[in-house]
Amino acid sequence: MGPTISNALRAMASLTMAAVLTVASTSADAQTPSQQGRDKGVYTPTIWVDPDGCEHWVMDDGAEGYMTPHTTRQGIPVCRRGNVCGVMEADQFFATDKYSISAQGRARLANFFQSTGAVSYIITGHTDSRASDAYNMRLSYNRANAVAHVANQVGARIADVRGYGERMPAVPNNSAANMAKNRRVEIICIR
Repeated sequence: MGPTISNALRAMASLTMAAVLTVASTSADAQTPSQQGRDKGVYTPTIWVDPDGCEHWVMDDGAEGYMTPHTTRQGIPVCRRGNVCGVMEADQFFATDKYSISAQGRARLANFFQSTGAVSYIITGHTDSRASDAYNMRLSYNRANAVAHVANQVGARIADVRGYGERMPAVPNNSAANMAKNRRVEIICIR
């Protein structure tokens, strides 16, 4: 074999190898690991703002995060909050460790939702720090849901219901009076 044919074969082998590598890297890039092919190789970055002003992003491979770099000590983002238009002291509306609202409490809430004139509401439940985190998260969410149920009954639109448990205290949990202030349901009005 002459040098020209040998060089031509080497060049063809090199081109073939480059083509194989290009196809292999393209198909590997087309499926992101966490999507496991569900995204069909299409990467669509997304940005949206939730009802209380938190900006979210979703990047390649389904990773989600917050646009705001500021967080509380518990890791909860500090966002542009809506107008907190109502704070229910939980002790006045709920029995200890319960999430059902009395008839009188439901009437007061119905009147509140009918008179505020907001477009929609975000309901957030909070507790003091006396029980476990898991228990407090469940209780705060159930209490917020009970308030949202009353709002739905009078035709108010609920944008979101959240339970934060003991993670966002209004004041330090260092006295009985402060713990009572932390046991609350906040109603955020979206106008």
